[in-house]
Amino acid sequence: MDLEAPVADNIRAVAKAKGSTVNDVTVCILDRPRHDSLVADVRAAGARIQFIRDGDVAGALMACSPDSGVDLLWGIGGTPEGVIAACAVKSLGGVILARLAPRSASEREAAADAGLDLRAVLSTDDLVRSEDAFFAVTGITDGEVVRGVRYGAGTAVTDSIVMRAKSGTVRQVTATHRLDRLAEYSAVDYEHPTPAMAAGIHRED
Repeated sequence: MDLEAPVADNIRAVAKAKGSTVNDVTVCILDRPRHDSLVADVRAAGARIQFIRDGDVAGALMACSPDSGVDLLWGIGGTPEGVIAACAVKSLGGVILARLAPRSASEREAAADAGLDLRAVLSTDDLVRSEDAFFAVTGITDGEVVRGVRYGAGTAVTDSIVMRAKSGTVRQVTATHRLDRLAEYSAVDYEHPTPAMAAGIHRED
């Protein structure tokens, strides 16, 4: 991979690594107007596109998961999301390359004041230097990699993914929570939910 090269060159590199053609490469792209030219370049290269409405981190997880159907995540996302994604990528054995992309004069000025080099290409190890890194995600609503919360009679079921970079261990956890037990020690009143909570439960039912 080469962040300095056109996206078409990177697509061809992925296709070569897969032993396939560019037509078999799927690129995950956040569906935003700022990516219109990127979308055109990917289509011109002959690769497939999987759009996501949000969730930069989910896109990174899919790009590093062999059964997701996604080979590459490309585009401009949030800086905090990039660091979080790097923890997952390191755990999964993938590669992330990134460069700061300020979208306003104030962001560019803040980067300059912090002494950051906007031309530098940051690797996975630049974003997460320690091998003692962990990643955990629990779905609230249904997403690309985890299901959202499902409510039953006095219960809530959640799906989570937990990773450790040092061992490369990936755990998928489905947990059933008894709301009456949680109410015994939680600051949240599960037995008498607020209107907002009740509305959420109703929608899931």
